[in-house]
Amino acid sequence: MSLTLAIVGRPNVGKSTLFNRLVGKRLALVDDQPGVTRDLREGEGRLGDLRFTVIDTAGLEDATDDSLQGRMRRLTERAVDMADVCLFMIDARSGLTPTDEMFAEILRKRAKHVILAANKAEGSAADAGVLEAYNLGLGEPVRLSGEHGEGMTDLYAQLMPLADAAAETAQDDTPETDIELDEDGEGDAPLISDAKPLQVAVVGRPNAGKSTLINKIIGEDRLLTGPEAGITRDAISLRVDWADPDGGSTPMRIFDTAGMRKKAKVQEKLEKLSVSDGLRAVKFAEVVVVLLDAAIPFEQQDLRIADLAEREGRAVVVAVNKWDVEDNKQEKLRDLKESFERLLPQLRGAPLITVSAKTGRGLERLRAAILRAHDVWNRRVPTAALNRWLTAMLEQHPPPAPQGRRIKLRYMTQAKTRPPGFVVMCSHPDKMPESYSRYLVNGLREDFDMPGTPIRLTLRGQGDKNPYKGRRKKNAGALAKHLKGRA
Repeated sequence: MSLTLAIVGRPNVGKSTLFNRLVGKRLALVDDQPGVTRDLREGEGRLGDLRFTVIDTAGLEDATDDSLQGRMRRLTERAVDMADVCLFMIDARSGLTPTDEMFAEILRKRAKHVILAANKAEGSAADAGVLEAYNLGLGEPVRLSGEHGEGMTDLYAQLMPLADAAAETAQDDTPETDIELDEDGEGDAPLISDAKPLQVAVVGRPNAGKSTLINKIIGEDRLLTGPEAGITRDAISLRVDWADPDGGSTPMRIFDTAGMRKKAKVQEKLEKLSVSDGLRAVKFAEVVVVLLDAAIPFEQQDLRIADLAEREGRAVVVAVNKWDVEDNKQEKLRDLKESFERLLPQLRGAPLITVSAKTGRGLERLRAAILRAHDVWNRRVPTAALNRWLTAMLEQHPPPAPQGRRIKLRYMTQAKTRPPGFVVMCSHPDKMPESYSRYLVNGLREDFDMPGTPIRLTLRGQGDKNPYKGRRKKNAGALAKHLKGRA
């Protein structure tokens, strides 16, 4: 579902009715009274064979202050900025209003693509309103009836080419992960280039200094910063050639994301949308930089963000910001490393870098750590070396013997990379305790120099491949029968 469709328009034009029809459920409240929808509601839309994310928005009103209507308008404008396509709905029975014309102008400036829809267009009473819609300058209106399901074929025809284009864009932006390797450990891993820059997401809690850090990396104030928490509201992608001391540079695409707070604190719907945007950025990244505030590091939400990146299979770098104002640096660093080992054992060995986004100190170490994490994420280990290593690990610490039957680990190979994924052929894989799998994963990290990167270990049962199994009894029975007959 790479396409995001936002349904926008003034209050009571039928946005929620159409939303419910597209998602196939009555998720949104519907009433004749205008202004029922106040929040953004997201659902999985279906139209024929198209699958897309559809967002129901609050009615656009002419208010820009901090009133409820003003906040609802800002929320809708945020959805417009995020969506691939805006479906701008007017009421064909009421005809155009000055509010429709004003918001058509806003969409022309802000939206990537706009489809004009004349809703409630069933019957001849709507003909005049449909004709008036041409005056908005947004192309030919699609005649719809969200309530009766009319015009869905025309809407499908408009969405189809946009969905194809969005799928191509998503394909270009999504990093290649879980690359299959053959028996020799070979596979085509994409190299960092101008066409395929290294994709890095900077994530963390509000006010950790993510936008300030990226401004310092690119060398100009491209992103809005300030002392207030939560200024960044969406995941912004910036292209940069990050220079190294030797005169070269590394092409990167860096995603600045909205701060992610604890779920209970994410009250404002605008921030809820921002958090989901940040989670999307993690999926588009190859390396995730989890930025901590040196004053309050490793809070629960920091741990959740790092764990999310690990579960998504991305390389992780932990950066501690605002190091310039820290007094007891040595003692603080020792405490940070101890907390990291204890609280994030699944990222054991991941780089922990201290930086100052304000002064720029530590940025070269951060760049080196990102490249190193990316290199480890692509690590390949020859099958012969793996099996020698497995033999040594088994001698050092044999696997357990549940119900007195020892589990035999016969063979190991690397099946994937980005992140590294290994397969062990063994007997009774379902009886292998989690602790022994962890023992193998930690050994792989240490012995093959793969610190911090997610490692996937799959245990697979291997049937007995002896072609003569079962034939001895059969042959012995046939011989006994033959001898009995002769007797």
